[in-house]
Amino acid sequence: MANNNSSNNNRIVVPAARQALDQMKLEIANELGLANYNNIDKGNLPSRQNGYVGGYMTKRLVEQAQNQLSGRS
Repeated sequence: MANNNSSNNNRIVVPAARQALDQMKLEIANELGLANYNNIDKGNLPSRQNGYVGGYMTKRLVEQAQNQLSGRS
């Protein structure tokens, strides 16, 4: 069962990756038509739009990891 405490479970494991992840988030949001995503009040966006950004980030990170593991870059 998940622990629903108030701490953020989405912490970045490798802090040096924060900037790259933030950049990826902005690029994906822009590709999805969410211009100026950094300055948008996320509370006013439908959860579907916010979910798309996170979902596409995950998909892209998995693709990158698979390419790296297979020796392709």
